Amino acid sequence: MTVVAAPLRTAPRRGLLLAPVVLALTILAGTAIGETRLPFITVLQTLANQLWEAGYPVDRIDAGIIWSYRLPRAIVAACCGAGLALTGVVLQALLRNPLADPYLMGLSAGASTGAVLVTVAGVGGGAVSMSLGALGGALLAFGCVVVLAHAVSGGAGGGRATQAAAAIILAGIAGSQMFNALTAFVIARSANAEQARGIMFWLMGNLSGVRWEDVASCSLVSIAGVGLCIWHRRGLDAFSFGADGAASLGINVPALRGSLITATAIMVGVLVSKVGAIGFVGLVVPHAMRFLVGARHDRLVPASALAGAVFLVAADVISRVIVPGQVLPIGVVTALVGAPAFALILVRGARR
Repeated sequence: MTVVAAPLRTAPRRGLLLAPVVLALTILAGTAIGETRLPFITVLQTLANQLWEAGYPVDRIDAGIIWSYRLPRAIVAACCGAGLALTGVVLQALLRNPLADPYLMGLSAGASTGAVLVTVAGVGGGAVSMSLGALGGALLAFGCVVVLAHAVSGGAGGGRATQAAAAIILAGIAGSQMFNALTAFVIARSANAEQARGIMFWLMGNLSGVRWEDVASCSLVSIAGVGLCIWHRRGLDAFSFGADGAASLGINVPALRGSLITATAIMVGVLVSKVGAIGFVGLVVPHAMRFLVGARHDRLVPASALAGAVFLVAADVISRVIVPGQVLPIGVVTALVGAPAFALILVRGARR
């Protein structure tokens, strides 16, 4: 038994050691590849100059593209990919629904509405930032979904917990449509043609405006989200038996569900305010990782965060190089890749 158990114990440790290396290589690739072709040695020299003052002779324009544009963009893409994948893990576990993700729950739609109200309609009179507006919109959407779900299910609990979870999904769909319509109304009412074009591009996912000041907030919420999910990994595992089963195992179901979904709303609000609404990350990545590492959240959480980061950085690179001279919204790429991947996952799951 010792010979068999040793590899099982060392496998997660090897994964933890390899994860930073994979993440660093992914960010480096996102920094090296872009609209303008730059020699890889120039990328390494620029990073060495900025990090360790190496003194290599590098053209100032090339150095600016690498350090001020591509590197923060790659870091924010990695943070957003990890955060969005984690929201899918949390929502799918708590609701026991494989289709649960921030979009289905209306969180992304609410965050988009809050951001548009601040930037276009001028809500807050300039005293409210775009991030705060998106956060408020996500929390408002979450509150509306909870109230509607409670009304639909009649306060279902106990043996009717499954019915309550299904009501949340249906309420999320209704809330998402409502906030999407509200966003479109605000744009049509308050934005000029140029603003409307820019906002619609941003709503489909846009990393072009990301700078170093955005790295801190995105990194903070993503790292905090990983830590929170790992801290509550046993509670998330308990939800695989349903809310009633989790309660019988000693889990405070209302407190855990409320705190994790609220944290998810905060994470979605911050990330959407920086990069817009990006779909399929929270839906596809958790399913793919369950095939690879299983359903236990001590492995699923870090694996999904890493895979989400790699997936979104790769999608961002593709969005910049697939059409010469033009940058596509990153949401287009994630949908083109994510939709067939999710269909494949559904077919394989049905066959199994």
